Amino acid sequence: MSEITVRIVDAMAALIDGCYALCHNYWIAIFLFTLLTKVILLPLSVWIQKNSIKTVRMEPELNHIKAVYAGNQELISEEQYKLFKREKYSPFGDLIPLFVQLALLMGVVEAVKKGTPLTVIPIQALGVTLLIPAVAAASAFVMCFVQNKINVLQSEQGALNQYGTMIFSVGLSLYLGFFVSVGVGFYWICSNLLSTLQLALLNVWINPRDYIDYEALEKSKEELKEARAFMTDRKKQGRNNPCRKKEKADYKRFLSGQRKKLVFYSEKNGFYKYYKNIIEEIIRRTNIVVHYITSDPEDEVFSLESQQFVPYYIGENRLIVLMMKLEADVMVMTTPDLENFQLKRSYVKKDIEYIYVPHDVNSSNLTFHKDALDHFDTIFVSGVQNKSEIREREEKNGLPSKNLVEWGSSVIDNMAAAYEETEKDKKTILIAPSWQKDNIMDSCIEELLDALKGRGYRVVVRPHPQYVRHFEEKIDRLARKYAGQGIEVQKDFSSNKTVYEADVLVTDWSSIAFEYAFSTLKPVLFVNTPMKVVNPDYQELQTIPIDLVLRDKVGISLNPDSLEQVEEAVRSLFCDNRFSRESLAALRDAYIYNVGHSGEVGAKYIIGRLVEIQQG
Repeated sequence: MSEITVRIVDAMAALIDGCYALCHNYWIAIFLFTLLTKVILLPLSVWIQKNSIKTVRMEPELNHIKAVYAGNQELISEEQYKLFKREKYSPFGDLIPLFVQLALLMGVVEAVKKGTPLTVIPIQALGVTLLIPAVAAASAFVMCFVQNKINVLQSEQGALNQYGTMIFSVGLSLYLGFFVSVGVGFYWICSNLLSTLQLALLNVWINPRDYIDYEALEKSKEELKEARAFMTDRKKQGRNNPCRKKEKADYKRFLSGQRKKLVFYSEKNGFYKYYKNIIEEIIRRTNIVVHYITSDPEDEVFSLESQQFVPYYIGENRLIVLMMKLEADVMVMTTPDLENFQLKRSYVKKDIEYIYVPHDVNSSNLTFHKDALDHFDTIFVSGVQNKSEIREREEKNGLPSKNLVEWGSSVIDNMAAAYEETEKDKKTILIAPSWQKDNIMDSCIEELLDALKGRGYRVVVRPHPQYVRHFEEKIDRLARKYAGQGIEVQKDFSSNKTVYEADVLVTDWSSIAFEYAFSTLKPVLFVNTPMKVVNPDYQELQTIPIDLVLRDKVGISLNPDSLEQVEEAVRSLFCDNRFSRESLAALRDAYIYNVGHSGEVGAKYIIGRLVEIQQG
């Protein structure tokens, strides 16, 4: 043994001998020794109780993270790390009790051997040595049973974990009873029973119910259960996916052909709208072949296939390998976090120009991870505010200067072009929330609908597609509750007609606010749910995120606890000159580049770069 271990064992042996000197009784001495160790280690037990409470208190948020990002383990790990860092929690702290108990047990074994009065056991004690294992196992069973019922952490574990711990503890106790000295076996019995008593007293002293929202915990468990059921179904569909042959063939076809000049990547069906104007302009003006990779086998782009537009279905897993092998001149993506997670820049061709095309006009500093765009060469920016914050971040952090193309927004251009104002008997209110934590759907949708129903409006609820993906049953329940009350709950996002028809939009922090306001030139009513912040350090930059700059310029805001004023707020939006078509059009032109011409600008840049690359 090391010198430190020897000293610890000597101290424990001295403590045992001291207890024996007080009472001159073998059993009482062991009990007193065990009681003293519990008293000495009480601060650790208090810390363990508090740490366990902290663990369970975080569980609703942790379950929400796992539900929202189901299937993306990298993002779950990142968000979990942020949560643990914020709460100053270390998972390794849960191992401390185990290490302490094992160290104490090993010390007791040696100390009992060393303690002179305890090595002399009369022959009559043989019956006791046979009884010890049974009593030790029974004490372990009692301790585990109580822990499973009242221990703040153990009671939240699954049945398999609870029974597994019980079986291990009972088995260990039997082992100790049969194969170590009577003194150690009796110590173990006393330790188990005193630990049970100590747990009950700690639950009174530091009551978990004073710190943990058990109602929120149960809701989060249901949320996670639904998400896991969805992912299980998705995996089953993946294994039985009839498109696997198509994916394999498209993967081979993409890699076997000549090196591509221009490649676009789309995560799923519906993302073509972000590229539509650019691609159509490139095809109209040149003979460049556009290679379009999609991870959705049902993507509508397969109906557009032509000599100049070649789509490929490559699933998310196979895409990781393809990206590393990519050989192209220009790669265009709407997926941020290049290099940060599973999608990497090519390992084969180092000089590919990677272009990022945004989904919306929102602030990348506020709604993305801090370094989400750092590994792109070129970024198409929607407006002066977005350009300013990217340049400020580059200067502040000494980053290489990117090519920033003053582009605009294809989504706004197309929505504005398609929008036709229609006369309706009833005013239509569109409720279209985001899908981050505590959005309208999670926090106040029923209060909002109750305040609007029966007021002569047509009310349409249009949840975010990702929210529908994870909580479809919840949305169906909402639809059933408000059926026949002038309220429509939509799950089909194939058309933007609902957006065009709305006279006012109600949202929280969704990017649809600016798409709606700048395409229809109609106002927005914001509900001030917790702000959507992906980058907690966004205030490091002096440039104010466009989400905050425009919030009070395109509409007005209500707090969730003031929703009884929602009808009054809606009526005021209809007649407030600050939100007239002319005012919103002037605002759009001031903050968005190249309104109506973003496709031409984007195509011109890409064509020019391909010509430069070809000329070498």
